[in-house]
Amino acid sequence: MKNITLKIDDETHSKARVLAAKRGTSISALVRDFLEKETSQAKSEEDRIAKLEALFARSDERAKASGKNRSTPLIPLTREGIYAECLR
Repeated sequence: MKNITLKIDDETHSKARVLAAKRGTSISALVRDFLEKETSQAKSEEDRIAKLEALFARSDERAKASGKNRSTPLIPLTREGIYAECLR
């Protein structure tokens, strides 16, 4: 584990102490949990964006295979087709 130093104003520190006490934990644990949550959410968002980009790429491949381009409508995938694509 790494140690970090933060500078916060007195009011924020007091509120954090009260919150930590209510939760039966420390300010360090509150900050650690917050940072872990934020970084895991960022990773989840990156994963969702990557999946969407892959879905768009597959859509472009389908369009090329059918001789159409992105401006020409394709027959939409069914719900089952979308789930099958996402779960591959």
